Amino acid sequence: MEAAPGITAAIDSVAREDRGRLLAALMAALQDFQLAEDALQDALEAALVHWPRGIPTDPRAWLLRVARRKAIDRIRKAGRWRDRAEDLAALAAADQVAASEPPPEIPDERLRLIFTCCHPALEPKSRVALTLRMLGGLTTGEIAAAFLDREETMGQRLSRAKRKIAKAGIPFVVPAPEDWSQRLNSVLTVIYLIFNEGYRASSGGKLVRVDLCDEAIWLARMLDGLVPDDAEVEGLLSLMLTTHARRSARLDDAGAMVALDDQDRGLWDRGMLAEGLELLDRALARRAPGPFQIKAAISALHGQADSPETTDWRQLVLLYDALLAHEATAVVRLNRAVALAEAGGLAACLRALDAIRVELEDYQPYHAARADLLARSGQWAAAQDAYRMAIALSRSGQERRFLQRRMNGLSK
Repeated sequence: MEAAPGITAAIDSVAREDRGRLLAALMAALQDFQLAEDALQDALEAALVHWPRGIPTDPRAWLLRVARRKAIDRIRKAGRWRDRAEDLAALAAADQVAASEPPPEIPDERLRLIFTCCHPALEPKSRVALTLRMLGGLTTGEIAAAFLDREETMGQRLSRAKRKIAKAGIPFVVPAPEDWSQRLNSVLTVIYLIFNEGYRASSGGKLVRVDLCDEAIWLARMLDGLVPDDAEVEGLLSLMLTTHARRSARLDDAGAMVALDDQDRGLWDRGMLAEGLELLDRALARRAPGPFQIKAAISALHGQADSPETTDWRQLVLLYDALLAHEATAVVRLNRAVALAEAGGLAACLRALDAIRVELEDYQPYHAARADLLARSGQWAAAQDAYRMAIALSRSGQERRFLQRRMNGLSK
Protein backbone atom coordinates (compact mmCIF):
# COMPACT_ATOMS: atom_id res chain seq x y z
CA MET A 1 0.00 0.00 0.00
CA GLU A 2 1.33 3.40 -0.95
CA ALA A 3 1.78 6.06 1.73
CA ALA A 4 -0.56 9.07 1.66
CA PRO A 5 0.81 12.16 -0.14
CA GLY A 6 1.17 14.01 3.18
CA ILE A 7 3.31 11.23 4.66
CA THR A 8 5.47 11.03 1.55
CA ALA A 9 5.94 14.81 1.61
CA ALA A 10 6.96 14.69 5.28
CA ILE A 11 9.53 11.97 4.60
CA ASP A 12 10.85 13.80 1.55
CA SER A 13 11.18 17.00 3.60
CA VAL A 14 13.21 15.32 6.35
CA ALA A 15 15.30 13.46 3.76
CA ARG A 16 16.09 16.70 1.93
CA GLU A 17 16.63 19.02 4.88
CA ASP A 18 18.34 16.67 7.36
CA ARG A 19 20.09 14.14 5.14
CA GLY A 20 23.52 15.67 5.66
CA ARG A 21 23.22 15.82 9.42
CA LEU A 22 21.85 12.27 9.67
CA LEU A 23 24.52 10.82 7.37
CA ALA A 24 27.26 12.63 9.28
CA ALA A 25 25.99 11.19 12.57
CA LEU A 26 25.87 7.69 11.05
CA MET A 27 29.35 8.12 9.58
CA ALA A 28 30.72 9.04 13.01
CA ALA A 29 29.54 5.64 14.25
CA LEU A 30 30.06 3.50 11.15
CA GLN A 31 33.12 5.01 9.42
CA ASP A 32 31.68 3.66 6.16
CA PHE A 33 30.15 5.91 3.50
CA GLN A 34 28.20 3.24 1.65
CA LEU A 35 26.91 1.55 4.79
CA ALA A 36 25.77 4.88 6.24
CA GLU A 37 23.97 5.82 3.03
CA ASP A 38 22.35 2.38 2.65
CA ALA A 39 21.21 2.32 6.30
CA LEU A 40 19.64 5.77 5.99
CA GLN A 41 17.85 4.72 2.81
CA ASP A 42 16.55 1.63 4.63
CA ALA A 43 15.26 3.88 7.43
CA LEU A 44 13.49 6.16 4.94
CA GLU A 45 11.81 3.14 3.37
CA ALA A 46 10.77 1.97 6.83
CA ALA A 47 9.23 5.38 7.45
CA LEU A 48 6.93 4.83 4.47
CA VAL A 49 5.54 1.78 6.29
CA HIS A 50 5.38 3.11 9.86
CA TRP A 51 4.67 6.84 9.61
CA PRO A 52 1.12 6.45 8.22
CA ARG A 53 0.22 5.25 11.75
CA GLY A 54 1.56 8.55 13.10
CA ILE A 55 4.52 10.79 12.31
CA PRO A 56 7.07 10.65 15.16
CA THR A 57 7.42 13.65 17.45
CA ASP A 58 11.09 13.85 16.47
CA PRO A 59 11.39 12.48 12.90
CA ARG A 60 15.19 12.94 12.77
CA ALA A 61 15.75 10.95 15.96
CA TRP A 62 13.42 8.21 14.70
CA LEU A 63 15.29 7.93 11.43
CA LEU A 64 18.69 7.87 13.14
CA ARG A 65 17.57 5.14 15.57
CA VAL A 66 16.11 2.99 12.78
CA ALA A 67 19.13 3.58 10.55
CA ARG A 68 21.40 2.29 13.35
CA ARG A 69 19.33 -0.88 13.55
CA LYS A 70 19.39 -1.28 9.78
CA ALA A 71 23.17 -0.87 9.84
CA ILE A 72 23.44 -3.63 12.46
CA ASP A 73 21.31 -5.88 10.27
CA ARG A 74 23.45 -5.18 7.21
CA ILE A 75 26.71 -5.86 9.09
CA ARG A 76 25.38 -9.18 10.39
CA LYS A 77 23.94 -10.28 7.04
CA ALA A 78 27.21 -9.46 5.31
CA GLY A 79 29.06 -11.73 7.74
CA ARG A 80 31.22 -8.84 8.94
CA TRP A 81 30.17 -8.94 12.60
CA ARG A 82 33.49 -10.42 13.82
CA ASP A 83 35.49 -7.61 12.18
CA ARG A 84 33.10 -4.96 13.48
CA ALA A 85 32.27 -6.31 16.94
CA GLU A 86 33.13 -2.99 18.62
CA ASP A 87 30.97 -1.05 16.16
CA LEU A 88 28.06 -3.43 16.70
CA ALA A 89 28.35 -3.07 20.47
CA ALA A 90 28.44 0.73 20.23
CA LEU A 91 25.44 0.79 17.87
CA ALA A 92 23.48 -1.57 20.10
CA ALA A 93 24.27 0.56 23.17
CA ALA A 94 23.18 3.73 21.37
CA ASP A 95 19.97 1.98 20.31
CA GLN A 96 19.24 0.90 23.90
CA VAL A 97 19.75 4.44 25.20
CA ALA A 98 17.53 5.85 22.45
CA ALA A 99 14.77 3.40 23.34
CA SER A 100 14.82 4.16 27.08
CA GLU A 101 15.48 7.91 27.20
CA PRO A 102 14.19 11.01 25.41
CA PRO A 103 16.22 11.42 22.21
CA PRO A 104 19.14 13.83 22.64
CA GLU A 105 19.96 16.46 20.05
CA ILE A 106 21.71 14.79 17.12
CA PRO A 107 25.38 15.82 17.26
CA ASP A 108 26.41 17.96 14.33
CA GLU A 109 29.23 16.11 12.58
CA ARG A 110 28.84 17.82 9.19
CA LEU A 111 32.17 19.62 9.25
CA ARG A 112 33.95 16.29 9.76
CA LEU A 113 31.95 14.90 6.85
CA ILE A 114 33.02 17.76 4.56
CA PHE A 115 36.71 17.35 5.35
CA THR A 116 36.53 13.58 4.95
CA CYS A 117 34.98 13.97 1.52
CA CYS A 118 37.61 16.58 0.63
CA HIS A 119 40.62 14.44 1.52
CA PRO A 120 43.59 15.03 -0.83
CA ALA A 121 43.64 11.31 -1.71
CA LEU A 122 40.62 12.06 -3.92
CA GLU A 123 40.88 14.09 -7.08
CA PRO A 124 39.36 17.60 -6.73
CA LYS A 125 36.26 16.94 -8.81
CA SER A 126 35.44 13.80 -6.82
CA ARG A 127 35.86 15.66 -3.52
CA VAL A 128 33.30 18.23 -4.52
CA ALA A 129 30.87 15.72 -6.03
CA LEU A 130 30.99 13.38 -3.03
CA THR A 131 30.36 16.16 -0.52
CA LEU A 132 27.45 17.49 -2.54
CA ARG A 133 25.96 13.99 -2.51
CA MET A 134 26.61 13.10 1.13
CA LEU A 135 26.16 16.44 2.86
CA GLY A 136 24.06 18.58 0.55
CA GLY A 137 21.63 15.79 -0.31
CA LEU A 138 21.81 16.50 -4.03
CA THR A 139 20.90 13.67 -6.36
CA THR A 140 23.42 12.25 -8.79
CA GLY A 141 21.56 14.02 -11.59
CA GLU A 142 21.75 17.39 -9.84
CA ILE A 143 25.47 16.99 -9.25
CA ALA A 144 26.00 15.96 -12.87
CA ALA A 145 24.19 19.11 -13.98
CA ALA A 146 26.40 21.26 -11.75
CA PHE A 147 29.46 19.79 -13.51
CA LEU A 148 27.92 19.64 -17.00
CA ASP A 149 28.46 15.84 -16.89
CA ARG A 150 26.26 12.87 -17.80
CA GLU A 151 24.42 11.34 -14.85
CA GLU A 152 25.89 7.87 -15.49
CA THR A 153 29.43 9.28 -15.53
CA MET A 154 28.84 11.11 -12.26
CA GLY A 155 27.38 7.99 -10.65
CA GLN A 156 30.52 6.06 -11.49
CA ARG A 157 32.70 8.87 -10.10
CA LEU A 158 30.80 8.86 -6.79
CA SER A 159 31.09 5.07 -6.44
CA ARG A 160 34.84 5.19 -7.09
CA ALA A 161 35.30 7.94 -4.50
CA LYS A 162 33.47 5.96 -1.79
CA ARG A 163 35.50 2.84 -2.54
CA LYS A 164 38.75 4.79 -2.42
CA ILE A 165 37.92 6.29 1.00
CA ALA A 166 37.08 2.83 2.36
CA LYS A 167 40.16 1.17 0.87
CA ALA A 168 42.55 3.92 2.01
CA GLY A 169 41.08 4.01 5.53
CA ILE A 170 40.63 7.78 5.39
CA PRO A 171 39.65 8.90 8.91
CA PHE A 172 36.43 10.74 9.72
CA VAL A 173 38.09 13.77 11.34
CA VAL A 174 38.61 17.50 11.01
CA PRO A 175 42.26 17.84 9.97
CA ALA A 176 44.88 19.53 12.11
CA PRO A 177 45.48 23.22 11.26
CA GLU A 178 48.73 22.45 9.43
CA ASP A 179 46.81 20.23 6.98
CA TRP A 180 43.99 22.62 6.22
CA SER A 181 45.61 24.33 3.25
CA GLN A 182 45.42 21.07 1.27
CA ARG A 183 41.67 20.78 1.68
CA LEU A 184 40.26 24.22 2.39
CA ASN A 185 39.80 25.24 -1.25
CA SER A 186 37.85 22.07 -1.99
CA VAL A 187 35.66 22.73 1.04
CA LEU A 188 34.96 26.28 -0.13
CA THR A 189 34.15 25.04 -3.63
CA VAL A 190 31.74 22.47 -2.20
CA ILE A 191 29.89 25.10 -0.19
CA TYR A 192 29.74 27.42 -3.20
CA LEU A 193 28.31 24.70 -5.45
CA ILE A 194 25.66 23.86 -2.86
CA PHE A 195 24.73 27.55 -2.88
CA ASN A 196 24.67 27.63 -6.67
CA GLU A 197 22.34 24.62 -6.82
CA GLY A 198 19.99 26.48 -4.48
CA TYR A 199 20.30 29.75 -6.38
CA ARG A 200 19.42 28.12 -9.71
CA ALA A 201 18.05 24.66 -9.04
CA SER A 202 18.82 22.09 -11.72
CA SER A 203 15.72 20.00 -10.94
CA GLY A 204 12.56 19.84 -8.85
CA GLY A 205 10.46 22.43 -10.67
CA LYS A 206 11.62 25.40 -8.60
CA LEU A 207 14.03 28.03 -9.85
CA VAL A 208 15.26 28.83 -6.33
CA ARG A 209 15.82 26.41 -3.46
CA VAL A 210 16.22 28.69 -0.45
CA ASP A 211 16.95 25.70 1.81
CA LEU A 212 20.17 24.93 -0.05
CA CYS A 213 21.22 28.59 -0.15
CA ASP A 214 20.63 28.85 3.61
CA GLU A 215 22.51 25.58 4.18
CA ALA A 216 25.54 26.85 2.27
CA ILE A 217 25.53 30.15 4.16
CA TRP A 218 25.26 28.28 7.47
CA LEU A 219 28.20 26.07 6.54
CA ALA A 220 30.27 29.10 5.54
CA ARG A 221 29.47 30.81 8.86
CA MET A 222 30.51 27.67 10.70
CA LEU A 223 33.75 27.57 8.73
CA ASP A 224 34.36 31.27 9.37
CA GLY A 225 34.04 30.63 13.09
CA LEU A 226 36.52 27.77 12.88
CA VAL A 227 38.99 29.72 10.71
CA PRO A 228 38.25 33.32 11.75
CA ASP A 229 41.11 35.04 9.91
CA ASP A 230 40.95 33.49 6.43
CA ALA A 231 40.29 35.97 3.63
CA GLU A 232 38.89 33.41 1.19
CA VAL A 233 36.41 32.05 3.75
CA GLU A 234 35.26 35.62 4.35
CA GLY A 235 35.15 36.20 0.60
CA LEU A 236 32.92 33.17 0.03
CA LEU A 237 30.53 34.16 2.80
CA SER A 238 30.40 37.72 1.44
CA LEU A 239 29.69 36.44 -2.07
CA MET A 240 26.77 34.30 -0.94
CA LEU A 241 25.26 36.97 1.30
CA THR A 242 25.37 39.73 -1.33
CA THR A 243 23.87 37.32 -3.87
CA HIS A 244 21.20 35.85 -1.58
CA ALA A 245 20.19 39.36 -0.53
CA ARG A 246 18.45 39.64 -3.93
CA ARG A 247 16.33 36.49 -3.49
CA SER A 248 12.97 38.24 -2.88
CA ALA A 249 13.22 40.14 -6.16
CA ARG A 250 14.14 37.20 -8.40
CA LEU A 251 10.56 36.02 -8.95
CA ASP A 252 7.44 38.10 -9.62
CA ASP A 253 4.03 37.62 -7.96
CA ALA A 254 3.17 34.92 -10.50
CA GLY A 255 6.38 33.04 -9.75
CA ALA A 256 8.07 34.00 -13.01
CA MET A 257 11.78 34.75 -13.17
CA VAL A 258 12.85 38.43 -13.12
CA ALA A 259 16.14 39.47 -14.75
CA LEU A 260 18.63 41.39 -12.59
CA ASP A 261 18.14 44.61 -14.56
CA ASP A 262 14.37 44.42 -14.05
CA GLN A 263 14.39 43.57 -10.34
CA ASP A 264 12.77 45.86 -7.76
CA ARG A 265 15.85 46.80 -5.77
CA GLY A 266 13.64 47.91 -2.92
CA LEU A 267 12.98 44.22 -2.26
CA TRP A 268 16.65 43.43 -1.72
CA ASP A 269 17.64 42.51 1.83
CA ARG A 270 19.72 45.55 2.77
CA GLY A 271 20.82 44.07 6.09
CA MET A 272 22.20 40.94 4.43
CA LEU A 273 23.80 43.06 1.71
CA ALA A 274 25.49 45.32 4.28
CA GLU A 275 26.84 42.28 6.16
CA GLY A 276 28.27 40.89 2.93
CA LEU A 277 29.95 44.20 2.05
CA GLU A 278 31.47 44.46 5.53
CA LEU A 279 32.85 40.92 5.22
CA LEU A 280 34.39 41.79 1.85
CA ASP A 281 36.11 44.87 3.30
CA ARG A 282 37.50 42.71 6.10
CA ALA A 283 38.75 40.09 3.62
CA LEU A 284 40.39 42.61 1.27
CA ALA A 285 42.15 44.28 4.19
CA ARG A 286 44.08 41.04 4.75
CA ARG A 287 45.78 41.53 1.35
CA ALA A 288 45.62 37.84 0.46
CA PRO A 289 43.64 37.96 -2.81
CA GLY A 290 41.86 34.90 -4.12
CA PRO A 291 39.04 33.89 -6.48
CA PHE A 292 36.21 33.98 -3.93
CA GLN A 293 37.11 37.52 -2.94
CA ILE A 294 37.06 38.56 -6.61
CA LYS A 295 33.65 36.93 -7.11
CA ALA A 296 32.46 38.69 -3.96
CA ALA A 297 33.67 42.02 -5.36
CA ILE A 298 31.74 41.34 -8.58
CA SER A 299 28.56 40.61 -6.62
CA ALA A 300 29.16 43.66 -4.42
CA LEU A 301 29.34 45.98 -7.45
CA HIS A 302 25.92 44.73 -8.57
CA GLY A 303 24.55 45.09 -5.05
CA GLN A 304 25.83 48.65 -4.58
CA ALA A 305 24.40 49.97 -7.88
CA ASP A 306 21.16 51.94 -7.51
CA SER A 307 20.09 50.98 -11.04
CA PRO A 308 21.36 48.98 -14.03
CA GLU A 309 22.59 52.22 -15.59
CA THR A 310 24.84 53.05 -12.63
CA THR A 311 26.52 49.62 -12.55
CA ASP A 312 30.26 49.99 -13.09
CA TRP A 313 30.59 47.55 -16.00
CA ARG A 314 34.14 48.58 -16.90
CA GLN A 315 35.26 47.71 -13.39
CA LEU A 316 33.42 44.41 -13.70
CA VAL A 317 35.37 43.59 -16.88
CA LEU A 318 38.61 44.22 -14.98
CA LEU A 319 37.46 42.00 -12.12
CA TYR A 320 36.67 39.18 -14.56
CA ASP A 321 40.15 39.63 -16.04
CA ALA A 322 41.55 39.15 -12.54
CA LEU A 323 39.34 36.10 -11.98
CA LEU A 324 40.58 34.52 -15.21
CA ALA A 325 44.07 34.48 -13.72
CA HIS A 326 42.68 32.07 -11.06
CA GLU A 327 39.96 30.27 -13.03
CA ALA A 328 40.54 30.26 -16.79
CA THR A 329 37.18 28.60 -17.51
CA ALA A 330 34.69 29.06 -20.31
CA VAL A 331 32.01 30.11 -17.79
CA VAL A 332 34.18 32.97 -16.49
CA ARG A 333 34.88 34.00 -20.09
CA LEU A 334 31.12 33.99 -20.72
CA ASN A 335 30.49 36.30 -17.79
CA ARG A 336 33.32 38.57 -18.86
CA ALA A 337 31.86 38.78 -22.37
CA VAL A 338 28.47 39.84 -20.99
CA ALA A 339 30.11 42.53 -18.86
CA LEU A 340 32.06 43.68 -21.91
CA ALA A 341 28.84 44.06 -23.90
CA GLU A 342 27.28 46.12 -21.11
CA ALA A 343 30.40 48.31 -21.10
CA GLY A 344 29.85 49.08 -24.79
CA GLY A 345 31.75 46.28 -26.52
CA LEU A 346 28.86 44.35 -28.09
CA ALA A 347 30.75 43.26 -31.23
CA ALA A 348 33.76 42.07 -29.21
CA CYS A 349 31.38 40.25 -26.87
CA LEU A 350 29.76 38.28 -29.71
CA ARG A 351 33.18 37.28 -31.02
CA ALA A 352 34.13 36.10 -27.52
CA LEU A 353 30.92 34.05 -27.31
CA ASP A 354 31.63 32.39 -30.65
CA ALA A 355 35.07 31.37 -29.35
CA ILE A 356 33.60 29.40 -26.41
CA ARG A 357 30.52 27.96 -28.11
CA VAL A 358 31.80 24.39 -28.38
CA GLU A 359 32.77 24.28 -24.69
CA LEU A 360 29.37 25.57 -23.53
CA GLU A 361 27.09 23.91 -26.09
CA ASP A 362 25.04 22.25 -23.31
CA TYR A 363 25.16 25.18 -20.87
CA GLN A 364 21.80 26.94 -20.75
CA PRO A 365 23.03 30.37 -19.51
CA TYR A 366 25.35 30.57 -22.52
CA HIS A 367 22.48 30.31 -25.00
CA ALA A 368 20.28 32.67 -22.96
CA ALA A 369 23.01 35.31 -22.86
CA ARG A 370 23.82 34.85 -26.53
CA ALA A 371 20.15 35.19 -27.49
CA ASP A 372 19.84 38.49 -25.65
CA LEU A 373 23.03 39.90 -27.15
CA LEU A 374 22.16 38.76 -30.68
CA ALA A 375 18.80 40.50 -30.29
CA ARG A 376 20.56 43.70 -29.23
CA SER A 377 22.64 43.56 -32.39
CA GLY A 378 19.52 43.14 -34.54
CA GLN A 379 20.17 39.51 -35.52
CA TRP A 380 16.57 38.40 -34.91
CA ALA A 381 16.62 34.96 -36.54
CA ALA A 382 19.84 33.93 -34.80
CA ALA A 383 18.47 35.27 -31.50
CA GLN A 384 15.33 33.16 -31.91
CA ASP A 385 17.41 30.03 -32.51
CA ALA A 386 19.49 30.77 -29.40
CA TYR A 387 16.35 31.32 -27.31
CA ARG A 388 14.93 27.99 -28.50
CA MET A 389 18.13 26.24 -27.46
CA ALA A 390 18.09 27.96 -24.06
CA ILE A 391 14.44 27.00 -23.51
CA ALA A 392 15.16 23.39 -24.44
CA LEU A 393 18.01 23.25 -21.92
CA SER A 394 16.08 24.94 -19.08
CA ARG A 395 15.10 22.78 -16.13
CA SER A 396 12.50 25.03 -14.47
CA GLY A 397 9.16 26.28 -15.70
CA GLN A 398 9.89 29.78 -14.39
CA GLU A 399 12.99 29.99 -16.51
CA ARG A 400 11.30 28.64 -19.62
CA ARG A 401 8.43 31.13 -19.30
CA PHE A 402 10.88 33.99 -18.85
CA LEU A 403 12.84 33.02 -21.96
CA GLN A 404 9.68 32.43 -23.97
CA ARG A 405 8.49 35.96 -23.16
CA ARG A 406 11.85 37.33 -24.20
CA MET A 407 11.69 35.44 -27.49
CA ASN A 408 8.09 36.54 -28.12
CA GLY A 409 9.17 40.13 -27.62
CA LEU A 410 11.75 40.09 -30.40
CA SER A 411 11.21 42.59 -33.20
CA LYS A 412 10.38 40.99 -36.52
